[in-house]
Amino acid sequence: MALTIDLDGRVALVTGGARGVGRGITDRLFAAGATVVVVGRAEPTELPAGATFRAADVRDPDADAELVAAVMADHGRLDIVVNNAGGSPSIAAAEASPRFSAKIVELNLLAALHLSHAARPAIDHGVIVNVASLSGLRPSPGTAAYGAAKAGLVSLTQTLAMEWAPDVRVNAVSAGMVRTEGFDDYYGGPGGAAAAEATIPMGRAATPHDVGDAVAFLASDLARYVTGANLVVHGGGETLALHGLLGH
Repeated sequence: MALTIDLDGRVALVTGGARGVGRGITDRLFAAGATVVVVGRAEPTELPAGATFRAADVRDPDADAELVAAVMADHGRLDIVVNNAGGSPSIAAAEASPRFSAKIVELNLLAALHLSHAARPAIDHGVIVNVASLSGLRPSPGTAAYGAAKAGLVSLTQTLAMEWAPDVRVNAVSAGMVRTEGFDDYYGGPGGAAAAEATIPMGRAATPHDVGDAVAFLASDLARYVTGANLVVHGGGETLALHGLLGH
C-alpha cells in the first residue's frame, strides 16, 4: 500500500490562511481531506475552495478562546492548529520604535502562544504546527524583532512539545524565501528577486505549497513520532551576504 497523507475527518484551523504561505497550507490540508477553518482579522475577498472563515485577532487571548469555542460548536472537534499569521515590514533596528517592535513580537510569537493555550483543552491527541522562519535561525538584518520572535517561536515549539507530550504533538516549519504575492517587490523588482533566488542551492524560492506540504506531513499520522521538531524548508540555505545586500 502506498504511503499517503490522510487527514480525512480532521478539523484544522489555519491563522492567516487565505493568502501567501497560509493559502498554500490551507490548500494542502484541504487536499489531504481536512475540514479547514481560515482565521484572519478581516474576511478576505476570496476564500480557498472548501474553506470556511472565522474573524479573530489572534493576538487577543479572549478572542482566541472565543474562536476555539466557535470551531468546537460548528464542528464538534479540533485536531490541527497551524499558527501561520505573522510577518514584518523591513526596518533597521535603530529606526524601529519600541511600539513597532512590541507589535511584531506580539503577532509573530505571543499570538501563537495564546492560541495554542486556548486550543489545548480541545485539541487533545491533536497537532500544533508553528510556522517560523529562517530569519529565526540566522541574523535577520532589517527585521530584527521579527527574527527574534521567530527564534522564540522555535523555542516555544520545543517547550510545548515537551510539556504537552504525549497528548499533543507540537512542531515548527522554518521557511526560507517563499515566492508569495509580494516577493518581487520585496527584493526591489524581478531582477532583485532573481538574484536572491540564485543564492539558493535548489535554484528557486519555495512556493506556498512547498511549505503546505511540510505542514501537512507534520499534521499527519506519518509524523506520529515527531514532536518538538523544526522542519527547515529553505532549499539548502541562502547566501547571507547577498541576502543582506538586498535589504531582507
